[in-house]
Amino acid sequence: MQGPAVTLSFDNGPEPEATPAVLDVLRRRGLKATFFVIGQKLQEPARRALAKRAHDEGHWIGNHSWTHSGPLGDRHDPGHAEAEIARTEAELGPLAHADRLFRPVGGGGLLGPHLLSQEARDLLAAGRHTIVTWSAVPGDWRDPDGWPEVALRQCLAEPRPVLVLHDLPNGATRHLDAFLGRLEDAGATFHQDFPEACLPMWRGLPGPDLAAYVSAEGEMRGDARRDGVSETPARSG
Repeated sequence: MQGPAVTLSFDNGPEPEATPAVLDVLRRRGLKATFFVIGQKLQEPARRALAKRAHDEGHWIGNHSWTHSGPLGDRHDPGHAEAEIARTEAELGPLAHADRLFRPVGGGGLLGPHLLSQEARDLLAAGRHTIVTWSAVPGDWRDPDGWPEVALRQCLAEPRPVLVLHDLPNGATRHLDAFLGRLEDAGATFHQDFPEACLPMWRGLPGPDLAAYVSAEGEMRGDARRDGVSETPARSG
């Protein structure tokens, strides 16, 4: 039986006590992932150097907000999208992926209309960002030893999982190498691009499920649609 095609992603870094070990494991195994970083962490030279190392080693770098203070769909203060998204994108500079990848803060890995405010949606569309969600969240931040069993079960339950792990200094990353080995033994392959099902916005263009991730109803501004737009390396069919 053919195993799943897994996309690996790591959120909430960079962290000097965790990210180097993750990069070492990925390099040894010849795997590429995406690191969704917190913007304010990049102001520290040591952390920015880690993001640059990841970029230089072929990993993609995405935007995971400036503060990671909570889901943007719960925000009502004017200017929050600029402060959380645009500021991080500016801080990323040349490290950012060409498709301007943005992963919303989920608040425990949940999907739903709490992910984005209309203000955030409109800023992302105007900036031609790509929104990246997920399908497998094993909770390594809260269970640093038990997450591999959950992750293995989640990844094997679907053909094209997008797995969210975290490069945080809680000890969870010490299980990464063994976990990846178990996935490979189960027939999994690894892909850096994202399935369209996890891209509710691509280069500023709304997908059919975007409204499910926006806190209030409303049509996208303008007449942008995906039809007729060429493929991007960040997206798989």
